[in-house]
Amino acid sequence: MDRIDSMRLFVRVAELGSFSAVAQQMNVERSVVTRKVAALETHLGAKLLARSTRRLSLTSAGAPYLEKCREILSLVEAAEAGLTENRQAPRGHIRITLPFSFGIHQLMPMFGDFMTANPEISIELEFNDRRANLIEGGFDLAIRITDRLGPGDVARKIGSSQGVVVAAPEYLKRHGRPKHPSELINHECFGYLLATRSSWAFVIDGEIQWFPVSGRLEANSGDALLVTTIRGLGISNAPTFIVEKAVREHKLEILLPKFAAPEMGIYAVFPSNRYVPHRVRSLVEYLAQRIGTKPQWDEILQLK
Repeated sequence: MDRIDSMRLFVRVAELGSFSAVAQQMNVERSVVTRKVAALETHLGAKLLARSTRRLSLTSAGAPYLEKCREILSLVEAAEAGLTENRQAPRGHIRITLPFSFGIHQLMPMFGDFMTANPEISIELEFNDRRANLIEGGFDLAIRITDRLGPGDVARKIGSSQGVVVAAPEYLKRHGRPKHPSELINHECFGYLLATRSSWAFVIDGEIQWFPVSGRLEANSGDALLVTTIRGLGISNAPTFIVEKAVREHKLEILLPKFAAPEMGIYAVFPSNRYVPHRVRSLVEYLAQRIGTKPQWDEILQLK
């Protein structure tokens, strides 16, 4: 029995709370996972997991052993990385959770270029605009776009994006152009379900102020709202990375140019209890360099 591999497997089962979930991640039969954990328990002479028909839970012996395993595995990764990373190209698998629109439109070309330059890297992507639990999901990395990180987040800022209010020329011809955020209440404003939908924020005289909005369409996809906005059915408040192409093609116009929306940070977020491997740090550094301090999607702000 390879004890290091067995420890890794036990940690994954404890974090996900399921043999089946780990088996699915590893693409093996569930019996393989249960057999290896059982062999580890036999070797230790102690039960690590209490099994029931509904869930798994750590035993009194399993809880402290889990924390020790995490420490040991982190030290093993750090020791191996210290010997090899300075003389080896990045290699291995990277599992990432990332938002739909930004991931598809902006990050996919960067991931492709990174894999081309590093042929021993493989990447697994889970697109989800909601905040994922990195440890339970078995992720090496999350890309998050937010104006504030959560408590305890271990993160590096790799870029930024500005929000802009946009509408199609056809909509503006029919309904007029709002000249102040307070006038938005008289317009059809589309709502993004994962943000505050009943009011939009603007920076005025250095302070954030909120203005009420309403509309008949809400969605959890910025791309879905973009399609309807281009059709001239309403106004959207969207990140520059979503509307950039439509603005450049004159399908949308930026409204309220004197009233900036708060900037959103683009962050690489790491599991808080793990050593960050060389392959992950290399990817994050690459993304930070590609995005840069002045992202190309924010260039449309100069077109206002």
